[in-house]
Amino acid sequence: MRDSYLDRLIDLSLDEDLGSAGDVTSAALIPEDADGRAELWAKEVMVLSGLRAFARTFERVDPRVSVEFELTDGDRTLAEQRVARLEGPMRSLLIGERTALNVVQRLSGIATATARAVFVINTVRGSKLKILDTRKTPPGMRGLAKEAVRHGGGSNHRVGLFDGVLIKDNHIAAVGSVGEALRRAKANAPRLVKIEIEVTTTRQLEEAIAEGAHIVMLDNMTDAQVAEAVKVARGRVELEVSGGVTEDRLKSLAGLGVDYVSMGSLTHSARAVDLSLEILHATPKRKKR
Repeated sequence: MRDSYLDRLIDLSLDEDLGSAGDVTSAALIPEDADGRAELWAKEVMVLSGLRAFARTFERVDPRVSVEFELTDGDRTLAEQRVARLEGPMRSLLIGERTALNVVQRLSGIATATARAVFVINTVRGSKLKILDTRKTPPGMRGLAKEAVRHGGGSNHRVGLFDGVLIKDNHIAAVGSVGEALRRAKANAPRLVKIEIEVTTTRQLEEAIAEGAHIVMLDNMTDAQVAEAVKVARGRVELEVSGGVTEDRLKSLAGLGVDYVSMGSLTHSARAVDLSLEILHATPKRKKR
């Protein structure tokens, strides 16, 4: 992820918090020359993600703040475990606290949810199913959210509208049919870009296979319908299941023979996990004689 992208996101978040007056509470309570120490603690079992963004937040607030991590992205924590130590001007530690926590709590939540889903699939012997994310990400945080999915052991679907052809139901409605949509995509899309199309029936699936789709998304199908679609496809095309997939359903899907399952809930509904920044103390700097 580009530093410029991350910096824009952090600066926007800090601007929301500081406004034009800055941190009026810390300014009223903390001497300007006070230094301090703090620790980042995981308060529950989780898979970490967003540590670079956490540290970068304090760098943007004040380059004098140092952050030393004891764990790294993708690590699983204990229920009570120190993740990082911080030192620097006390006001700067307090200014960066909420913005930095907002990012690392949300991203670690995504990584943790993904890791749970991957674990369920891995309990099914012989399953080839892969967990994919979607574009249903927090605004401005797509790159970070997709990193978090990878930290949790999942895989990324397309990043945006620019890096893959995904023909959805509204595209099909706009051009008239599955076949017509695929013919136009093959004629006009970049040659090396994979073409995926969403279908809701086995008839549409047959049409998609006949027109040369690379991947077919089985949208909002029951397990029985998915099983039937696998029989119809006979390995001629990769299959993805999508639409309201929950963690509880993953085990049954893993045994049906599809290739992918995409879960929007990984990024749009993952719970922010419990990480806490604990201030240790403030020490006024000694005045030079």
